Amino acid sequence: MRAKMGRLQRAKQFMPFAALKGYEEELRKAEKVVVPRAELSEDMLDMLDRKLQAVEKNTVITVTWYHDGEYLRVTGMVARIDREERYLQIVNVPMAFSDIYDIEGPSIPVL
Repeated sequence: MRAKMGRLQRAKQFMPFAALKGYEEELRKAEKVVVPRAELSEDMLDMLDRKLQAVEKNTVITVTWYHDGEYLRVTGMVARIDREERYLQIVNVPMAFSDIYDIEGPSIPVL
């Protein structure tokens, strides 16, 4: 007579099996569509510069910026802004001024 298999051991039989480790991740990377960086006009750059001048630490803003072949959008509190180094950090997301496409917020002028 055979011993009964425990519930946990029986459940392990039906767990998914990945024959190729990392294959799913590589497929997701291959599916990513790379978006070219938009060239901003002089007017848009001036407007963005004025918006950046209005940004202050500890205010909540929304920033659209270019990162790793795509445009991302984050809303949060400004943790750090360094105008000399041209660097902005929202919560724990750092970004260079040159990667920023747009800024929105209650203290940001709509131009």
